[in-house]
Amino acid sequence: MTMAQTLPIPGSAAALPTAAAPALRTVALGKAYGPITVLSEVGLDVRAGEIHAIIGENGAGKSTLMKLLSGHVQPSAGHLEMAGHRVGFADAAAAEAAGVVLVHQEILLAGDLSVAQNLFLGRELTRRWVVDDREMNRRSARILSAIGAHCHPSDRVGSLPLAQRQLVQIARALLEQRKVVIFDEPTAVLANDEVAALLAVVRGLREQGVAVLYISHRLDEVEALADRITVLRDGRMIGTWPAAGLSQRDMAELMVGRKLDMLYPPKRPAPSAVPVLQVSNLVVDHGAVEGSFAVHPGEVLGIGGMIGSGRTELFEGLLGLRPAQGRYILNGKEVAHRSVSAWQTAGLVYLTEDRKGKGLLLDEPLAPNLTLQAMDIVHGRLTLDRRKESTALEQAVATYDIRVRSVHLDAGQLSGGNQQKLLLAKVMMTDPSVVIIDEPTRGIDIGNKSQIYDFINQLVRAGKACIVISSELPELVGLSDRVLVMRAGRIVAELSGDQVTEQNVVYAATSGSAQAGRKTA
Repeated sequence: MTMAQTLPIPGSAAALPTAAAPALRTVALGKAYGPITVLSEVGLDVRAGEIHAIIGENGAGKSTLMKLLSGHVQPSAGHLEMAGHRVGFADAAAAEAAGVVLVHQEILLAGDLSVAQNLFLGRELTRRWVVDDREMNRRSARILSAIGAHCHPSDRVGSLPLAQRQLVQIARALLEQRKVVIFDEPTAVLANDEVAALLAVVRGLREQGVAVLYISHRLDEVEALADRITVLRDGRMIGTWPAAGLSQRDMAELMVGRKLDMLYPPKRPAPSAVPVLQVSNLVVDHGAVEGSFAVHPGEVLGIGGMIGSGRTELFEGLLGLRPAQGRYILNGKEVAHRSVSAWQTAGLVYLTEDRKGKGLLLDEPLAPNLTLQAMDIVHGRLTLDRRKESTALEQAVATYDIRVRSVHLDAGQLSGGNQQKLLLAKVMMTDPSVVIIDEPTRGIDIGNKSQIYDFINQLVRAGKACIVISSELPELVGLSDRVLVMRAGRIVAELSGDQVTEQNVVYAATSGSAQAGRKTA
């Protein structure tokens, strides 16, 4: 098989007519773990030459369904059919041999191997019984270019940024010809240009007659890509609709099972003139990133800019996670010794964008995850007071609507939205006056997004200040009273009131200026 036959190049083939029998069908498919049923009675058909989106809230059963279709999990009820014939996949390798591949949301690559070695791992090319590195590198370069990846076949995967690792994983799945390709949140960590390239590849697969299943929380992507849309809710299939007949609001309301009120809370009146936090002349990593700003009680301050503009780095410098210098005044007092714990004591907390890698201990129960940063609250005279810890968890579950089958679960067993709620509850244990949230709803469904936005609104209405760093323009504009826009490591614009629009944010982020001038802190 030649590379031209296997490489999905957008626009390389005309769309094929829909086959009489679906490429893949589920018949009354279900899955139970002991007495708990997580998926039941799913009757889904996926056609060749179409993009079929699967949407639903976290916990709706999407990931379970994808694992059943790709051989990672065995069904408890029902069966699969391909081209009209009943099939069963003993494992993922059997599914791939039949032409069904899952592109995982989680990165499953060998960090110490090169990109090319990862792409061909377990299926290495040989020439006269010797691994043919030259040919593997050549083919790797071609598919990497086709999907818009900016890495070299010889690069060590562990040294790549997260977005590039995700593209390498996608390239591995598309290296061979497939009948069904399943994408699970493929764009969650990608920049805008990388997203555009990937969506072109997905459309190219459809043109080649491949059946594509596409899972995403980004309803704009679903609207732009899908031919048909299936909605799951609470482990059941609600129905399948032609995509042309559904707006993004329709999709969201089908997912949550109710009418959605306005997604973003109403904007608040102008805050008091006295800032709760003033940051002056913050210089991070020898001048690579710098800025001065202030935030007031009862205000949401948004931080915008393109990927790589220095948003996260600026606040990691503020928190002492990167070498930095500057002057900091919190609640009228100068903060001299900076660390995450010192800031927390002073009244400032930070929710990292990497909740799984840095925010939570995924293999530990919920209670210690919640109270780890507030041990003085749940500590007895000599040892941890388990009763206080249990009470704190019960209150957090109720206050933040953390949906769990049992409070004895590990944090890693929660859905993404519930992990974010747990992380929010964790940092709020110390009753801070300033809350910094980096990417508050990344990878979270529309229902949980609405709740997170409401929690943020409650914080500022209670007089706290909230700083939101977000890559999602509608979120940034919808939540923020003011927006600081960064470009090339500098704050280049400050927008407030009617100036806070997507157009102004993009203009400032790409040109380095905006209609509104940059104000000083």
